[in-house]
Amino acid sequence: MSLVRRSSVFDPFADFWDPFDGVFRSLIPSVATSNRDTAAFANARIDWKETPEAHVFKADLPGVKKEEVKVEVEDGNVLVISGERSREKEDKNDKWHRVERSNGKFMRRFRLPENAKVDQVKAGLENGVLTVTVPKAEVKKPEVKAIEISG
Repeated sequence: MSLVRRSSVFDPFADFWDPFDGVFRSLIPSVATSNRDTAAFANARIDWKETPEAHVFKADLPGVKKEEVKVEVEDGNVLVISGERSREKEDKNDKWHRVERSNGKFMRRFRLPENAKVDQVKAGLENGVLTVTVPKAEVKKPEVKAIEISG
């Protein structure tokens, strides 16, 4: 697994929910089946929670090695999680009865808030779960100075 900072074009609509996603796949099943395996893995689901100390991202990536995953920060505040699950090698003598596990590339982008410490991002992959922790900058509490009232 690598943590890299780089710059590229950012799609601000990448994380929006698409109400039409899946509609066309149900209307034209022959088109859907050709990319079903790749699409299932390409749309890796990632949880993002905010704690008082950090932003924590968790992704289920069963069967993916840490060398196959990249965690990057682009343009100063865009977290990019990407990778690829390779297809299992096929032997001509093998007879497959069912193939349900997906493979292919995936990429997700998240615009981080201003309080994210992008220079202190940490990532770990354990038991098929990728955890990316982005610490938050401390919020400075306004300094209150008591003023003595004369008279």
